[in-house]
Amino acid sequence: MMDEPFDDDSAGGAAGEVIRITLEDDTPARLDKALTLAVPEEAALSRSRLARLIEAGAVSRGGVVITDQKAKVTPGEIWEIRLGPAEPVETLAENIPLDVIYEDDDLIVINKPAGMVVHPAPGTPSGTLVNALLYHCGETLSGIGGERRPGIVHRIDKETSGLLVAAKSDRAHHGLAAQFEAHSVTRHYLAICHGVPEGSDPRLRGTRGVSFEAAGVIRVATNLARHRTDRQKQAVCWPPEGRHAVTRAHVVERFQGQAALIDCWLETGRTHQIRVHLAWAGHGLLGDPTYGGRRKLSEKLVGAGAQAAADFPRQALHAASLGFIHPVTGAQMEFESDLPEDMAALLAALRQGVSS
Repeated sequence: MMDEPFDDDSAGGAAGEVIRITLEDDTPARLDKALTLAVPEEAALSRSRLARLIEAGAVSRGGVVITDQKAKVTPGEIWEIRLGPAEPVETLAENIPLDVIYEDDDLIVINKPAGMVVHPAPGTPSGTLVNALLYHCGETLSGIGGERRPGIVHRIDKETSGLLVAAKSDRAHHGLAAQFEAHSVTRHYLAICHGVPEGSDPRLRGTRGVSFEAAGVIRVATNLARHRTDRQKQAVCWPPEGRHAVTRAHVVERFQGQAALIDCWLETGRTHQIRVHLAWAGHGLLGDPTYGGRRKLSEKLVGAGAQAAADFPRQALHAASLGFIHPVTGAQMEFESDLPEDMAALLAALRQGVSS
């Protein structure tokens, strides 16, 4: 999903930082697998980077450096990971077309297409939004180097479309980052989910973390953390684990109880937040291969909309509006983005099925 503030301590750890981990009862017996499961989400250490850290002598137990990835471990052991400098990735300017909604000397607002990664990583060094911004903005984009992208103050998932703001100057970067940190940026997403989340649903009312506010607004408040067995996923958890996350939503349009168009907005901005929260509530997004489940719509109830939903190739999620205070001028900035063609076509098929 979804977007979250760009935090220098959350993208691979700060140079010289030491991470201390106590292995839990259900830890795997092999060192690299145990650390992959146990490392804090905010450290954002991939399994491949952990392997390199082990081989480089950056991992120790009781003051003894261990360089064997297959070393045996046991629950209760305390391990230390000493982080070095972030690994540099050569980032090239690429002439990739951008849908620019707004631009001035300090910032740029982009309507990102589905399928575009926001910033480079070892697995995706090119074709990203940052590569495109380097070409479009040239030297005016605030200091981007290595794997650090200080111009990028929030993210949206690769397969999520919609609005994203990037800083072009240091002063804009600091000001935007502060607003995301304070959760004062307004972000609304349009999503198409399985079923219709209704306050009258006793199952939904009985779901932990779900509550209801005025005007039919559904509030989901949980903590989120990396999934214990699938490190590519996020999962609902409860304090003291994870990070606080709050999503609100209300139904915009219903499709015979089979699906709904919903407006979601964020109080926080955690990785995959909307996708995880809606799945937790029993209303995963159409097309979401990670959290959407295997539910199918009834052709009897929504006609061709059922097949359109089955064929939809990504999570049906679009960052439709974005609002913030301009960090230099102080002006209130508000932007909107229409649904992309694929989601508009999916809605048209669902509506046709309902009316036929």
